[in-house]
Amino acid sequence: MRYALIGCGRIAINHLLAANKNNLDIVGLCDLIPEHIDLLKNKCNFDTSGTKKYQDYRQMIEEQKPDLISIATESGKHAEIAKYCIENSVNVIIEKPMAMSINDAQMLIDLAHSHHVKICVCHQNRFNAAVVAAKKAIDEKRLGKISHAAISVRWNRNQSYYDQAKWRGTWEQDGGTLMNQCIHGIDLLLYLVGSDAITVMGQTRQQQHNYLEAEDVGMAVVSFENGAIATIEGTVNVFPKNLEETLYLFGDKGTIKIGGTSTNTIEIWQFTDTKSEDEHTSKLVEETSNVYGNGHSLLFKDMIDAINQNRSPLIDGEAGKRALEIVLSIYKSTLTASPIKLPLTNFSSTDMKGCFNK
Repeated sequence: MRYALIGCGRIAINHLLAANKNNLDIVGLCDLIPEHIDLLKNKCNFDTSGTKKYQDYRQMIEEQKPDLISIATESGKHAEIAKYCIENSVNVIIEKPMAMSINDAQMLIDLAHSHHVKICVCHQNRFNAAVVAAKKAIDEKRLGKISHAAISVRWNRNQSYYDQAKWRGTWEQDGGTLMNQCIHGIDLLLYLVGSDAITVMGQTRQQQHNYLEAEDVGMAVVSFENGAIATIEGTVNVFPKNLEETLYLFGDKGTIKIGGTSTNTIEIWQFTDTKSEDEHTSKLVEETSNVYGNGHSLLFKDMIDAINQNRSPLIDGEAGKRALEIVLSIYKSTLTASPIKLPLTNFSSTDMKGCFNK
């Protein structure tokens, strides 16, 4: 399977390593700044001498005719590039968020369906061993009826992080901590609660990063169709470094707490029924070298299998849209100071422009 990558910045190495591990034929790398491609190639522990470099992704698609492309550019370009790939019958793995507006997300889903290609949104933490174990327990009804849940992403991002790229923290190209850092945890919350969200009440603030357009802290309460409620907390204001990404799930038959820096550790694993594997699972710690975790390779494998088997990938366009919808609903709730009923329509991150300048 012929593979290419568009966007050679911070997260790109995870995509290339996953592509190589899954034996993809890496035919092209594209970035507007050629030096970014060279830096990325130098990070690889495998031969990339035969991989062509491009500044124009259209030219790369025309010349290389890839079967699968990763889009790892700034978030505001995701929808535009994905649209072009899909219209040229290329399957796409899109870094989160899949788009910056709910309408663009739906457009990509509809377009992929009409062109018979697959979309996978890169919420790789679903493949964390702790998350896989929790999903299995929930599917086996070990948690019972879910009462409530909570996701907390308590990280640190200082000015040097934002200075690395001018698009960071802008409404058009990035959004704030909820859209960039917390959306992975929001995806896990939706995935494990396993019910449609029906209302969102949220608030965001810009407390410490007044050189940005967007928020550095956001909180929300989400109501679900199955009666469960959940809280969301996302911030980059934790001193002096990343603290945790922690997910709690409370049922009438059990409690699960997944912690660590990126939901990679089981911290509480208690149920009314006990199984032999619980002793091992309750001590599960998945070592990671960074907050991105180890899930990219398994996400790539699932996408490759989905293409070959003509099925939906685990994290398809609809899944990507649901996580995006929660973030945009929190933004809209901030503007209106009222709860937002889902489904959300006609809202974009750019509707927040000037929100913190009043």
